[in-house]
Amino acid sequence: MSTEERAQALHLARWTVSSGSQVQSRGAVVIASGDHQWEAAAEGNGPVDALLRAVDRALDDVLTGHPRLIAYDVHAVSEGPESEGLVTIRIAPPSSAAGRRASGHYTGTSSNVNIIAASIEAYIDALNLLLDEAHWAGATEAAGNRKRVRPESAARAARTELDEDAAHHDTTAWFER
Repeated sequence: MSTEERAQALHLARWTVSSGSQVQSRGAVVIASGDHQWEAAAEGNGPVDALLRAVDRALDDVLTGHPRLIAYDVHAVSEGPESEGLVTIRIAPPSSAAGRRASGHYTGTSSNVNIIAASIEAYIDALNLLLDEAHWAGATEAAGNRKRVRPESAARAARTELDEDAAHHDTTAWFER
């Protein structure tokens, strides 16, 4: 892969997820490629599902649909709490794809001590393999940017300051009930 092709590959600029029992998981991503940037948020049936849905939503214009998840595997590569997990994700092109874009399977892998991070990195790896195909050439450039742009005054108004007293929560009290 040339330096120019690597610059055009998708990369995860940042991500966040919130999850817990009795709440819907919610993930948000910012994905970049060259001068383009896409961001989206989504809910899912757990943190990984929420993040993969957010990636799908962010890249909807690039891929003209959502890739089909064929397989998702997680394996520990060693013992102990600091062990890395190896995540393998296999996808197929979106059902809405036509012609040569509708064929193929793409397998992405990533390892990390954080399984959620490894999962989303493996998904991006698989998407890059899909987009490396000649028949997907130019998909990221054709889609343009989907970055939310807020005027500086709105961004400044949206910032809040942390109230240290209000932010303190006794999490042990919940377990003692």
